[in-house]
Amino acid sequence: MKVAPYGSWASALSALRLAEGNVRLGQVRIAGDSIFWSEGRPSEGGRNVIVECDSTGRCSDANPAPFDARTRVHEYGGGAFTVAPSKEIFFSHDADQRVYRMRRDASPQPLTSTIDLRYADAVIDSAQHRLVAVREDHRGAGEPDNTLVAIDLASGAESVLAAGHDFFSNPRLSPDATRLAWLSWDHPRMPWQGSELWCAELDARGEPGSPRRVAGGPEESIFQPEWSPSGELHFASDRSGWWNLYRERGGHIVPLHPMAAEFGEPQWQFAMSMYGFEPDGSIVCLFEQEGRSHLARIDIATGTFAEIETPFCAMREIQVGAGFAVLFAGSEREVESLVRIDLTSAEARVIRGSSEIAFDAGDVSVAEAIEFPTEGGTTAHAFFYAPSNALFCGETEARPPLLVVSHGGPTGATNAMLRPSLQYWTQRGFAVVDVNYGGSSGYGRAYRKRLDGAWGIVDVDDVVHAARFLVARGDVDAAHVAIRGASAGGFTTLAAFTFRSFFKAGASHYGVSDLEALARDTHKFESRYLDSLVGPYPERADLYRERSPVHFPERLSSALILFQGAEDKAVPPSQAGAMFEAARAKGLPVAYLLFEGEQHGFRQARHIRRALEAELAFYGRIFGFVPADPIEPVTIENLPFDRGGGARS
Repeated sequence: MKVAPYGSWASALSALRLAEGNVRLGQVRIAGDSIFWSEGRPSEGGRNVIVECDSTGRCSDANPAPFDARTRVHEYGGGAFTVAPSKEIFFSHDADQRVYRMRRDASPQPLTSTIDLRYADAVIDSAQHRLVAVREDHRGAGEPDNTLVAIDLASGAESVLAAGHDFFSNPRLSPDATRLAWLSWDHPRMPWQGSELWCAELDARGEPGSPRRVAGGPEESIFQPEWSPSGELHFASDRSGWWNLYRERGGHIVPLHPMAAEFGEPQWQFAMSMYGFEPDGSIVCLFEQEGRSHLARIDIATGTFAEIETPFCAMREIQVGAGFAVLFAGSEREVESLVRIDLTSAEARVIRGSSEIAFDAGDVSVAEAIEFPTEGGTTAHAFFYAPSNALFCGETEARPPLLVVSHGGPTGATNAMLRPSLQYWTQRGFAVVDVNYGGSSGYGRAYRKRLDGAWGIVDVDDVVHAARFLVARGDVDAAHVAIRGASAGGFTTLAAFTFRSFFKAGASHYGVSDLEALARDTHKFESRYLDSLVGPYPERADLYRERSPVHFPERLSSALILFQGAEDKAVPPSQAGAMFEAARAKGLPVAYLLFEGEQHGFRQARHIRRALEAELAFYGRIFGFVPADPIEPVTIENLPFDRGGGARS
């Protein structure tokens, strides 16, 4: 084993391999004897491809290039395609947001005609020969109008089925197609804060009667309504403080298996799924507990709850068939894959991996779940990854640099699944801590609400305390602690740089720097999100200014690199540009990379590669190590620079 400075270790896991050797697994569906899923391919410029795997195991692309199955409803999309039992596919095409119909062995044909309309979360109503979908109408001035619509399969004509709320999702038809259920919510709430479940009877023409509210309200979040095979409406609700499963029976809401676990999650995208039904009505479900995913079955006849043992620590997007389930799953030593699980034997078979990269056991850093004390006598959660490379070890008495990761959302969560994007750092000699700060999901409603009114405070406290915990434990070098985050995680990164003096360097990927600008200039879905995270705007504009890093350049004290998509609608490029100018004027080491053709999140392989390599090179310059990788030079303003924490150029 070769002794070398931390950060300088050579690894076969190059940024190029990571960028080109991975796909983003999105949505999964079962139709007949085939399994369909979508995958985003950086090697094809981020194109989203629907793939079919038939009963023989033969897999083939369904939508030909250049068709890109992606919807931009709510900007975050999800639910971009649906499949009929005949295996006819309907999908939204990214370029024009029209719905296309794709019959077997035929090219896609447009069903809708107006490019200013977007669609998501469609279901097929065979009885009325139509699609029922969420529609987002951008034809008028101001915010787009969201409704539920029916789209006639013969003519493409549209009619509105439900309107009057700011947002709609999850249109679901009963098995006999006589009832329609859906979710709605209104400003200023997000769906995980307060939403409502509605149901309406459909007449012979498919027109809904007066809807009735089944469950939900301003302080109750409803997730994933579904009809059982016998026609009973099921859903997850967090009315107990945890997203648990319920059903409506005889006009009453009945809990199925109350427990301190999450059977739902924040609805950032459409068509998210954590449970489904077997033909006999039994429920096969996922639940989250203590940062780990579990699989279980609820016997509909006896009410018996039984966990199904799996090797996976993270599972999502379950679809249930006769005696089997398909879902995306990963473990501490295996990347996320599309997996088919036999519900009798619990045998799991991988259909499609998210990565073509092979990992040697000696190179894998396995997550350690940690709990650490933070402000106010509370406890927060994270996953710690020690440096791991079979060919290298650090210098005697040295400790590795620490990279603190702040996830997006901020109402999101991270897990312990093997991620090539984290192993890229640990194989080069970094320690990594991936933090589920207060406000993260998976730990109950009370933990999510820790961030209410305190974004930029609680999250920053928790990432700092996670690092301090590991420094005190002797795992990492206190002089070489960096932080990185994307989107909301980028805001936490920038706030930590501005309002704390703990971190020595860091990276913001399309992060928020100006909360007022975000409140005034973002898309409809998140336009009132900050009301709960910060305060009502403009009434509490003072809080927005107090929490915005861009207004306090004199407090910046750390080296910073910024990455931004030029077409980002969620966090406009002006925010990264303003932070870059502030850091440059302060005389701090700062770099800024703007990627043309990218939106909120990078999808193109060349940009993913460039961002990774540039960030590594940046830390090398700031912390005083030379990366083993050949890297295109990065322009860093204000070097040389010395604040007592390492070598400079």
